[in-house]
Amino acid sequence: MVSDQGLLVILVVGLIAGWLAGHLVRGTGYGLIADICLGIVGALIGDWLFPRLGLHFGSSILSDIISATLGAVLLLIVLRLVRRGGRW
Repeated sequence: MVSDQGLLVILVVGLIAGWLAGHLVRGTGYGLIADICLGIVGALIGDWLFPRLGLHFGSSILSDIISATLGAVLLLIVLRLVRRGGRW
């Protein structure tokens, strides 16, 4: 079970990561709720993918934000490729 403080950290990391990913890929964010969702899904992708690739960013909150942001950027790129039929 996640504590209230843990939930707050997840939401803040998700918001920051989603906002950063939105700015890196799109040039602007997607809105508060969408940025949080994007960041949380990006964190799940990053936590699953990067250890399998041998990439470790450390164990601080900054490393969590970096991993979640990179995961969210990958998600946005894949979604853009799928939506546009394989064209960037």
